[in-house]
Amino acid sequence: MILMGRSSCLPSQAIIQELFSVARDASIIPDISLDPVLTTFLSLDSSAALQHQYAFLQRSMSKEQQAAFNLGLARELGGNRVTHGGVGVVALALSILFDQIAHQARGTEGDLSPQRSHPKMIFGISSSSRIGLIAQNYLRLVPGIANDLATIAETTELYDYWLKLELLDHYERMTTKKRMSTVSMQQWLTGAAIHLHMRIHQVRLHSVPVGSVESLRLSYKSGLGRLVQGYTTYLRSAIQETGAPGPWKRGDERQVAPNASAGYNSNEESGMLGFLVIEPLRNVSHNVSHHPCESPAIQQALVSRIINAQDLERNRNFFLYPEKVFHSLLRQRDDFELKTNWTEVKSVPVHVQSQN
Repeated sequence: MILMGRSSCLPSQAIIQELFSVARDASIIPDISLDPVLTTFLSLDSSAALQHQYAFLQRSMSKEQQAAFNLGLARELGGNRVTHGGVGVVALALSILFDQIAHQARGTEGDLSPQRSHPKMIFGISSSSRIGLIAQNYLRLVPGIANDLATIAETTELYDYWLKLELLDHYERMTTKKRMSTVSMQQWLTGAAIHLHMRIHQVRLHSVPVGSVESLRLSYKSGLGRLVQGYTTYLRSAIQETGAPGPWKRGDERQVAPNASAGYNSNEESGMLGFLVIEPLRNVSHNVSHHPCESPAIQQALVSRIINAQDLERNRNFFLYPEKVFHSLLRQRDDFELKTNWTEVKSVPVHVQSQN
């Protein structure tokens, strides 16, 4: 009898990589990174990004569509200028409105402008939380009331309160009631990001003191750290993997099944496949063969791969602005003005400010 040591149940890096690639190709690798639309428009680059989007949409339209686009915007905005329209939550709200009016002007259901996410993806709307709905409803109101400083201050204060309560309840469910998931992480991150910038906008409107923003920012920074730990623990219990039956031992070697990367294996012909579950509703069959005792180590290795694939640094940095950047955000006051003459938007310069 040949005694097998503990190392016999350690999978090769090739097997781990193959299974990670299978999950990635099947689009079941979770992503809890903040949506790029949020990180762009809730930043010092918001005004330049909004001008760039506005110019791009204009360039992609006929003259008749441009006229309908600007007329539709002017009707929604109640004029050609939007107070604080180039910054923070107002810029984000205008960005979403631009895409919606552009669809109407074209009379089609065409694609959004490049690298744009659908609002439901941005705001993480699902039946498990009201966070996305509260944020979306607030941002729908903003363009039409931005020029009335008293109204937008009152509205922002009200939605700030509702969103704060929902975020606290959501955080409690995730940390103490085992309601952790990728979707719940996305919802909390999105809600916290928008809530922080609602509070920043209230400083611009002289509705709250600067200290209110600072305490909220530190609270979310701390909360994010705890949630990432909880999410990692959640993945450790959620990920399950079984290998495809096959030649997982040849002498002392364990291997990826032949031609697995090409999506073909004799196991596939016989209907004998392995199965990988990342979390509920995220699963895929595969033809990667390995010794059954390697599954636990594979599962833990996949947790590390998935966490390392997240842009957690960007998430942390969103709530950890350097002091200079933080105060620059508070001082943002850029308005937005519609260009009534097409020649005015043909070449809008985009100056990106560093936030480092």
